[in-house]
Amino acid sequence: MAKKKTKLELTWIGKENRPRLEPRILIEDPETSYHAAQRHSENDIFDNRLIFGDNLLALKALEQEFAGKIKCIFIDPPYNTGSAFEHYDDGVEHSLWLSLMRDRLEILRHLLCDDGSLWITIDDNEAHYLKVLCDEVFGRNNFMSNTVWQKKYAPSNDAMHLSEDHDHILVFSKNRTSWRPNRLPRDISSNRSYKNPDNDPRGLWRADNYKCNKSVDERPNLYYPIIHPSTEKEIWPKKTAVWRYNKETHAKHVAEGLIWWGVHGNNQTPAFKRFLSSVKNETMPQSVWVWQEVGHNQDAKREVQALNPEEPFSTPKPEKLIHRILTLATNPGDLVLDSFAGSGTTGAVAHKMGRRWIGIELGEHCHTHCIPRLKKVIDGEDHGGITKAANWKGGGGFRYYRLGPSLIVEDEWGNPVINSEFNAAMLTEAMCKLEGFGYAPSEDIYWIHGKSTETDFLYVTTQFMSRDMLSRLSDEVGPERSLLICCSAFRCDLAQFPNLTIKKIPKAVLKKCEWGHDDYSLEIKNLPKAPPEPEEEAEAKPAKPRRKYGKGNPDQLSLFDTEEGK
Repeated sequence: MAKKKTKLELTWIGKENRPRLEPRILIEDPETSYHAAQRHSENDIFDNRLIFGDNLLALKALEQEFAGKIKCIFIDPPYNTGSAFEHYDDGVEHSLWLSLMRDRLEILRHLLCDDGSLWITIDDNEAHYLKVLCDEVFGRNNFMSNTVWQKKYAPSNDAMHLSEDHDHILVFSKNRTSWRPNRLPRDISSNRSYKNPDNDPRGLWRADNYKCNKSVDERPNLYYPIIHPSTEKEIWPKKTAVWRYNKETHAKHVAEGLIWWGVHGNNQTPAFKRFLSSVKNETMPQSVWVWQEVGHNQDAKREVQALNPEEPFSTPKPEKLIHRILTLATNPGDLVLDSFAGSGTTGAVAHKMGRRWIGIELGEHCHTHCIPRLKKVIDGEDHGGITKAANWKGGGGFRYYRLGPSLIVEDEWGNPVINSEFNAAMLTEAMCKLEGFGYAPSEDIYWIHGKSTETDFLYVTTQFMSRDMLSRLSDEVGPERSLLICCSAFRCDLAQFPNLTIKKIPKAVLKKCEWGHDDYSLEIKNLPKAPPEPEEEAEAKPAKPRRKYGKGNPDQLSLFDTEEGK
């Protein structure tokens, strides 16, 4: 009887603890949003998004609208090296770092489309743990590559052991059967190996190996003798490396003059004449990226220093590196996401390449670095990075959003209440997210604020709903449609209205999320506090008074009364 395979998982302290994230709304600030003064082409993209706020909450905020729509996600998370950087406190305890990354990876996977891919830069400190963590979230079968990027062009002579000259780029697909990388443009330097020693009128060619790394047991049809044209002897391949082509194809090669036996015709094995004219102008990407092709750390620092000389970002990535990733993973018009936007490199490169993009950044450098950089890209004033290679002249724009506040806060008596910062539209949008409805207020029908299907709708109101009001709503909705009503309180027998469902707000959502938690960032200051030591004699504490009525009117019904009509 076959043994049952045991699933191996990475374990760490606190792995079982998962945040109950509040799906926040995003609030656009038109004053900070930016676009070009005029169109440069019909392909200009204006609906890019730059989001300021905690990236885990921001990812949750994007989930409903963008699930299954992102083609490429690139992230450059804090490496957890224990070193303090100016813009990132990069020393989170290992277990917490894994938990924080796991929570983000799960949402990132949900956001990817079926043929999408995730690219993560990381160094040796966490790379191998992160790979196993990604195996768990994405499935080990969806691991595509551990690409090595040579980030330094010279060794560090002050290194104590080995000079660390590379970073890892972990590549995972959403579904390996659907994802294929694009080919890279062929490097013109590859043509140097093409010669024409026999003055073949078909032009330049090079000699290719006529054998393959297959054994006779694997490909018996490729194990046969070839007659040497000069000696007329039979030439056999090795049993561990048979011919690359079968007999019929070989005969065709002979007839077309595609076999090469050397300048004097006395080589012991044949070679295939591969003509430059037959070679496609593209090449398969490899898993080692040298700095000459994709840039290095000093290139990146020079790029950001040219854009912000007084306060350059300390840990940027070169534009050529992001250009390589987006070339392989996307096509023009595809949607790119970077939830650790940093200095805005991903947004800048995606913009120049004609990709749509979403960037998320919590740090103040969202305003001091990202926005000024992106404005220069849009205005055509950024002349560095890939600008020349992409033939970028400017155009397009982005919309700036900030993460909305928590829907539920505590009043002065410690009771949960709806945040006073929420107006009617914000409350409606928040309830749509919490209940899984798309925010779609109708201009014609007052009770349609959101919908989940063509016949299922949501209506949000802070009113008390009487029986007469509900009866009128039920008639308008009709028997072919259904309506979820979120209100402060109501009085009726719900069985009378089978097409209506009623929930009290905010009572109905109190247990859905962690309310008022604004920061899930990967910083030391967010380490959980140790639990207090138990006291031998706990002092009795007076219970907090519970406010029964709303402010100002003692007869106003509380939003938290649990009995109908109270």
